[in-house]
Amino acid sequence: MKYAGRLAAVTLVGALSLAACGTDNNGGTATSSSAPDTGAASAGNAGLSGTINAAGSSAQGNAIDEWKKNFQQANPGVSLNYQGSGSGAGVQAFIQGTIAFAGSDSALKDDKGEPAQADARCKTGKAINLPMVTGPVAVVYNVPGVDSLQLSPKTIGGIFNSKITKWDDAAIKADNPDAKLPSTPIQAFHRSDESGTSDNFTKFLSKTAEWPYEPAKAWPAEAKGQGAKGSDGIAQAVKSTAGAISYVELSYAENSSLAKAKVANGSGEFVELTPESAAKTVEAAEVVGQGNDLKLSIDYATKAAGAYPIVLVTYEITCEKGLSPEEAKLVKAFLGYTASDDGQKALTSLGYAPLPTTLLTKVRAAVEAIS
Repeated sequence: MKYAGRLAAVTLVGALSLAACGTDNNGGTATSSSAPDTGAASAGNAGLSGTINAAGSSAQGNAIDEWKKNFQQANPGVSLNYQGSGSGAGVQAFIQGTIAFAGSDSALKDDKGEPAQADARCKTGKAINLPMVTGPVAVVYNVPGVDSLQLSPKTIGGIFNSKITKWDDAAIKADNPDAKLPSTPIQAFHRSDESGTSDNFTKFLSKTAEWPYEPAKAWPAEAKGQGAKGSDGIAQAVKSTAGAISYVELSYAENSSLAKAKVANGSGEFVELTPESAAKTVEAAEVVGQGNDLKLSIDYATKAAGAYPIVLVTYEITCEKGLSPEEAKLVKAFLGYTASDDGQKALTSLGYAPLPTTLLTKVRAAVEAIS
């Protein structure tokens, strides 16, 4: 389905503009793209009807809710059913053919054979990873009396590997020489379900800290800690537990008014999480997929001044070719809207950031290729 091909002349909030680089070293900011805006401002298409079944990342749940509301208002004949079951469950549901697209906070994983399995599900085409949401990951905490906290990657790794167990541990004191830290036991929470957020967080730890486990969507049992399901579950656990610490997307941290730690980047600079600081890490992201597969590689050990190092990009995973005709029509229409100027602008008030222009151009071209 094609929307009216006009460009929406939108100037996105400068503080949320992100830049990224592809393999051709493109630059750009998240302003109005020169690519055709496949989702037009209204997101509407006369006569469009049917049901889209999708599942996966809870990290993008707030974005999906907003997109769903806007898209269904413009297309009252369409129903979007999205289950925030976690990235791992979403990818498996897509591979099994029970949903038309999956949301995942990490691209299909080669070491688990997911690309081949997803290609087999698509039958007549390839499965593609389409970046759609940039979600910085906050290290959130609940320590009564501590309003400002900064943590090095090594300290974060020690906490989540159950090696640092009290808030007045020497390692935390070294990171916070002027803070008055209590001897409260640390309650470290992790995602109990398979999660792209865990995958990205453990990738960060493996690149920057003394983390002995392989990055994965499933939390390593050897690291111990306490589990909570979904981003909502993590936010609620931290909010209700004195001494708690965890990792969760910025939108959930802000929605729950959780305290966020400053995190040291590769140069040792402690950086506050803001859209601007996350942008400095994302701007070095490289497209490593082929063709319309837009898998990215992120440098978690960036030394860029003022760069916050823990970020994730949520992908929508679907078939370039191989969906049923009705599914292809609906998925193309919905993802065309999410990648439109209006769709991306909707992210800025939710604790996310829009895609950079150069990457957005590639995403729109990939959506147009769905058939």
